[in-house]
Amino acid sequence: MPEYEHSLAVFIDYENLALGATPKGGGKRIPASTPDIGKILERLVEKGRITAKRAYSDWQRFSGVVGDLHALGIELTEIPDRPRTGKNSADIRLAVDAIELCHTKDYIDTFVIVSGDSDFTPLVSKLKENGKTVIGVGMYDSTSELLSANCDEFIFYEDIGMAADAPVIPDSLPQEKRRAYELLFETIEALQRENAPTMHSSLIKDTIRRKAPQFNEQYHGYRSFTRLLEEAQDLGLITMHKDAKSGTWVVEGFTG
Repeated sequence: MPEYEHSLAVFIDYENLALGATPKGGGKRIPASTPDIGKILERLVEKGRITAKRAYSDWQRFSGVVGDLHALGIELTEIPDRPRTGKNSADIRLAVDAIELCHTKDYIDTFVIVSGDSDFTPLVSKLKENGKTVIGVGMYDSTSELLSANCDEFIFYEDIGMAADAPVIPDSLPQEKRRAYELLFETIEALQRENAPTMHSSLIKDTIRRKAPQFNEQYHGYRSFTRLLEEAQDLGLITMHKDAKSGTWVVEGFTG
């Protein structure tokens, strides 16, 4: 497995994330009150294959999102109301499950803790002690500096999906092709962000399929994925060269 591809386990402290997303007033970048878990997962699949997705909460409090989370393939663990079970019951269950997976699934090399709660700092330290990479995801206004400083990487929810340096898709392209270009540009940006050493065409296509498993270039009007890349180069949107050994295209990045 290349160093920029990983097997991920995602653990979501949903209540912490939802409360952190609730507008408090006066903040600079406050998202909507219901966090978009799908957006978080789309960001994480840029790093590799997600093999486990678990979320913890008193789901009676958040019954409106249960269907959406099921549709994302997330396993929901019920934590009864905190006044009755204690503040840390969800934290403890999440930590126990994460440590169990750490010791039973050797192929999982990256653990993602979706929470800003400092109580998870010992869990982060223990996972790192066992050779795992730990990524945190949380809100600006509700993330403990202690937690974010101890993770190998911390992603702030508000930064996910922010505009970057991708070129503008030409208006001349028909609608059926525009989605293919959106996925292509998103993926190139993702691989650059993850410091992929060489962006072979096969790597780009594999990454697109993690983000959008239903992707098929023929549906978008291309007889091959190579033709999509060649058209993007002809339009002056990306730069490429042929790999000397394999003869396949290697994308260098965006033009300009």
